[in-house]
Amino acid sequence: MAGKIEARLKQLGLTLPAAALPVANYVPFVKSGNLVFVAGQIPLLNGAVHYAGVVGLDVTVEEAVNAARLCALNILAQVKTACDGDLDRVVRVVKLTGFVAANAHFTEHPKVINGASDLMVEVFGDAGRHARAAVGAPSLPRGVPVEVDAIFEVA
Repeated sequence: MAGKIEARLKQLGLTLPAAALPVANYVPFVKSGNLVFVAGQIPLLNGAVHYAGVVGLDVTVEEAVNAARLCALNILAQVKTACDGDLDRVVRVVKLTGFVAANAHFTEHPKVINGASDLMVEVFGDAGRHARAAVGAPSLPRGVPVEVDAIFEVA
């Protein structure tokens, strides 16, 4: 039987990707007490980079928002694995940190990371509201425009 959050994902027309495996010396998530710390997730779709480039140069703000949303889906895939397949164990989204590859004149980092934040609220309702940082970087791994990491409280 699908849980409440799985039903919500279906209602929203969202499908979680397979949880990505790490590409370096780290683990995709760490459980500590009732917290799950999810390593930075990039906009992968079917194992391949789906968005690449620098926001404002190669990637539009709208594309970057969609990239952040895809990062959030990849985060949820990791949380689902951390919760033994049961997203109903999520008590709340505690914090997201979003990184945006942009030049020094770009200032719409919060708008870009809203792609991830909005998805969390769509999926979890009030429990999806979280603390957040949205910062710029000159480049990100594999040439992606956005990377997002997260902290969740779970039961």
